[in-house]
Amino acid sequence: MRSDRLLEGSPSPVAWNGYTDPTAQFFAGQWKAGPGRWRVVYGPHEEEFCVLVEGEVELTDSAGVARRFKAGDAFVVPGGFEGIWHNLTPVRKHYAIMDLQPPTRTESS
Repeated sequence: MRSDRLLEGSPSPVAWNGYTDPTAQFFAGQWKAGPGRWRVVYGPHEEEFCVLVEGEVELTDSAGVARRFKAGDAFVVPGGFEGIWHNLTPVRKHYAIMDLQPPTRTESS
């Protein structure tokens, strides 16, 4: 976590990535962190599917709309999301992230 995005607490996130596809555009694993609040900025094509195994989080988008999730809930953070991720308690989740990158252009002769 970037220190300039931390707003409160010291969540000390830890991730265990269990899979990355050959293009490095899809990956999945587990993540945990303690209580805290921080700013998040997802890329325009970065989609995250989460299943909370433990804890409670609140996501607040840039318009101020807040949504809460608790252990057992599944949700998607859409591409381009910007806002605040708030771990209300210690949190553990399973994640799957697709971060599509535009194709690189090659110059023809």
